[in-house]
Amino acid sequence: MSDRDRELHEAIGKAAGGEFDHKALPALARVAVSSMRRAGKGAVGGGRWLAETAIEIVPHIPVRDLSTLQEHHRGATGAVLAGELIRNAARATAAVGATTGALAAAEDLSPPAWIVLPIELILETLAVAAIEMKLVAELHEVYGRAVPGRGTDRAFTLARAWAERRGVTSTLVIGGGLGEVLGRGTRNEVIRLVRRRMLRRTLRNTTSLVPFLIGAVAGAEVNRRATANLGDAVVRDLAATRPRR
Repeated sequence: MSDRDRELHEAIGKAAGGEFDHKALPALARVAVSSMRRAGKGAVGGGRWLAETAIEIVPHIPVRDLSTLQEHHRGATGAVLAGELIRNAARATAAVGATTGALAAAEDLSPPAWIVLPIELILETLAVAAIEMKLVAELHEVYGRAVPGRGTDRAFTLARAWAERRGVTSTLVIGGGLGEVLGRGTRNEVIRLVRRRMLRRTLRNTTSLVPFLIGAVAGAEVNRRATANLGDAVVRDLAATRPRR
């Protein structure tokens, strides 16, 4: 992984935690274009670069533990705390959808001809995915089921839960002593699931760009609803499978 790729991952990860300066978007867009060029036409056009980048961002997402979440939300617990997290994440993705279209007029950021999607939409998709993965991870904290694992294994586990809109179970955990061949097969399946989810989300968000002044509002609403629906789905799954005491 190059320093430029790491810069992209760290910046999007910070965006998930609300630590992102929108003035830095043009420079970040250039970093993303550079990364896509290195990955090649096939990886970008087929969506694999997008999926792999989203997974590589996960370790840079600041996930809060339960005590920190309660401290930040006036001691709320359970469904009340989960509801606040979902509302905040939905507002965050709505804000992303309303602002990234400003890059559309930057002619110097136009990607190579073989990249079908405009760079601003790619950045929006990555930022939204990061915010939603943070939400999924923190909802697990709320329900006493922190996402297990470390580093890359934890990133793949969380990405799979996000792609499948569900809570993490033993069948979703990557690694755990699996053989190298099985591990590669499992990871490729996760990349496929994430790629499919991200491409669907990206196509849905094209309304945020055409035309910009009208589409920004539409894009914000699309993001808000999609994030809220994701959070509700994960909460239902976590509540339904919560171990009895």
